[in-house]
Amino acid sequence: MNMEKYTLEEKDAFIVLGIGTEITSDYTDFAGINKEKADFWSAIKQDGRLNKLKSIAENDYIFAVNEAVNNKMMHYAGVMTDASIEEASREIQFPKGQYLVVKGEGQTADELSNKLTGIAFGQVLPEVKNFAYVGGPNATVEMGIRDGLVFGEMWIPVVKK
Repeated sequence: MNMEKYTLEEKDAFIVLGIGTEITSDYTDFAGINKEKADFWSAIKQDGRLNKLKSIAENDYIFAVNEAVNNKMMHYAGVMTDASIEEASREIQFPKGQYLVVKGEGQTADELSNKLTGIAFGQVLPEVKNFAYVGGPNATVEMGIRDGLVFGEMWIPVVKK
């Protein structure tokens, strides 16, 4: 496996304020899940909720967070902030500890997110022996645009096996 695909980084605990939607497709139905996520992002861009969220962010990062909440698969658009807005539905707590970080780029934020998720869950996690994802929120972090491509990282909390 190509080792440049990922790094392990120690992160402090942090909170992402998110606007969420429940994903109802079966967890094995990747096309259905990706369509639901794309429709959600499209809706919050059009109705102004994403811009409102960005306006209170402490940096330029936009988080696409996946989290299981009460046995529901939730997906959030979020930012790091100490402020709050009424549209936001959840403060998502990311734990202090080791994170698997996968970097990449894509033509769009959707493509970036799908690509990083595929690499992280499809290639890196199944192949590594010394750490594991045991749940908790994971996120694709859209960091900016470089040479016409959206670049960013996926952050997945992991524990040593």
